[in-house]
Amino acid sequence: MVKNNIIMENARIGFRNFSGAEGKFNPAGRRNFCVFIDDVDLAGRLEDDGWNMKYLKPREEEDAPQAYLQISVAYTNVPPKMVLVTSRGKTILEEDTVSMLDWVEIKNVDLIINPYNWDVNGKTGVKAYAKSMYVTIMEDVFEQKYLDVPDSALKALPAAHEQDPNAIDVEFDSVY
Repeated sequence: MVKNNIIMENARIGFRNFSGAEGKFNPAGRRNFCVFIDDVDLAGRLEDDGWNMKYLKPREEEDAPQAYLQISVAYTNVPPKMVLVTSRGKTILEEDTVSMLDWVEIKNVDLIINPYNWDVNGKTGVKAYAKSMYVTIMEDVFEQKYLDVPDSALKALPAAHEQDPNAIDVEFDSVY
């Protein structure tokens, strides 16, 4: 039984489907991505422990197959901590915003993978779930250039402390 999380710094990820879009190999609503495992010994140990390692066919005949592990991103029981890191700071991504990771250009990923040991009809294995993930994105030169320019759209929104002059204040008494 696997109990320890896998901690990966500067991880390389691919096959991103944080939106849970339906595809040839993915039913609708299933959010996931893959992390590539370059260390052959680590890939072998993970496979021996029951993790569901997969391998891409090599592009060149002399290359070794590329090991990878599919990671599920589930918000049903214990939601993962997904954080977007930019020059402006950190933003926690929720279930309705995590899909932006499908399209951003990634500079770095630090990741904690949580094991889930399963046993179905006598077969056993370990499924990988995202526990925590910090994604630093590449920012282009204009994002850096205009970093300190205020967002003019924010001025169009009423401040939280301002009242709507047409709003009616009504108090209700409790009736049983």
